[in-house]
Amino acid sequence: MSCNHNHPAFLESVSEQPQPQHHLAINQSPTDLPVLSQTTSYRSNGRPLSSPPAFNPNDSGNFTNPLTAAPSRATTTYPEGGRKAWSVVLGSFCGMVASFGIMNTIGTFQAHLSEHQLREYEAGYIGWIFGMYAFISFFGGILIGPIFDCYGPKWLLVIGTVSTVASLMLSSVSQSYWQFMLSFGVLGGMGTSLIFTPSVASIGHWFLEKRGQATGVATTGGSIGGIIFPLIIQSTTPKVGFGWAVRIVGFVCLFLMVIANCLVRARLSNINGTNKNTPKGGLDVSIDLAAFKDPRFALTALGVFMIEWGIFVPLSYITSYSLLHLHLPRAFSYQLLAILNVGSVFGRWLPGLVGDKIGRFNMMIITVAFCLVTTLAVWLPSAYMRGGSVGGAKALMVVFALMYGFGSGSGVSLTPVCVGQICETREYGRRYGTCHFFASFGTLTGIPIAGQIIHSTNGQFTGLILFTAGSYIAASVFFVAARVVGAGAGLRTVY
Repeated sequence: MSCNHNHPAFLESVSEQPQPQHHLAINQSPTDLPVLSQTTSYRSNGRPLSSPPAFNPNDSGNFTNPLTAAPSRATTTYPEGGRKAWSVVLGSFCGMVASFGIMNTIGTFQAHLSEHQLREYEAGYIGWIFGMYAFISFFGGILIGPIFDCYGPKWLLVIGTVSTVASLMLSSVSQSYWQFMLSFGVLGGMGTSLIFTPSVASIGHWFLEKRGQATGVATTGGSIGGIIFPLIIQSTTPKVGFGWAVRIVGFVCLFLMVIANCLVRARLSNINGTNKNTPKGGLDVSIDLAAFKDPRFALTALGVFMIEWGIFVPLSYITSYSLLHLHLPRAFSYQLLAILNVGSVFGRWLPGLVGDKIGRFNMMIITVAFCLVTTLAVWLPSAYMRGGSVGGAKALMVVFALMYGFGSGSGVSLTPVCVGQICETREYGRRYGTCHFFASFGTLTGIPIAGQIIHSTNGQFTGLILFTAGSYIAASVFFVAARVVGAGAGLRTVY
């Protein structure tokens, strides 16, 4: 199986006429360091080199400034706006509502199943269903990323649409543990992976300088889905039952994915050129181990792993925490997840916009630190309000949900632009897939570990909160290290 630029999927991208463009060397922007690639011109003491010199972040003379150097042998133009580019963002937004919207609703599913269909199972055991879902959602990027780089998003989105809708319909009639594991955990994870990877990666084909802003706008779709889907399930379950509530969500996802399939497009011929990144022997779906030779990528991948290890813990357990630990009203407890995603709407959009100006890694460090402070200063004290003032507990949980939603939302919107900053656009899908392949093991284990902590502490949530805080401490360390390796320790450096 090899790439063919005569394939129908390439016709539109070959014939398109982009809007007014910014001409930059491949994958470079004012906030990027030069990419370690064969298409970048390297010079030492004024003399060209055939291969990159040793990586030394403190020696800027080793590299030619991509904005002032002579043009490299291959250049890529980015529309940075216009009708086609923003229609891709709209399509990606719809795809994110249908994929990450479901991911941001797993707390509602977890709370309902633990009280009804799977009430005889421990929280940690139920957590494996949602851990498997999150794991496959990210693990699949190792295959989906290279396929996107070679063939674009069309068939990935079609198959993802079928998988996602089928997952919800089958989950609505499931009763046993293994049925939920297969329908929601496995099939749902496949659908989410097939949708969100090409949806995010396609934006990188249309934007460079505004990539953080555009990606942030699109990823707010996941937060919008995380608002509307829990509210749909909460409001319709008493009237039509849980099964039909989930089916209604499935029909909404189907409608949104029709729009996404029509609008999301890639610019394969512009980005790939002669498609040098695909071996003659066929499509390469292996892990890009060479990426880990770049310490910036290795440290970034470790940081993303730690974020994914902790980020889904509040998403999965905030409803159960409010119900079982604080004994707050049922309606309020189910609404907390929607409140969290309200904060996440701004957290996915605003950091991306600011990150384009002050540096993507700088912004990631700020938001990770914000999540850590929120967890320790707001969520942890609430664990000791059990049996106290209901009004005070409710107010504190609303504050935590909004603040944590804002901070955690950046983990989705800033991760792809941070990865895109340290690789070529034509390798973006594969590098992004490799990063999330590595991070997927954090999502697989984080939720069930948190559930087991609850079980081992006799239903107490303090250990779970400290586990989340520890994950963000580690993430902060790795992202600071990646930033120092990439741009030095200067606080004013835009990186």
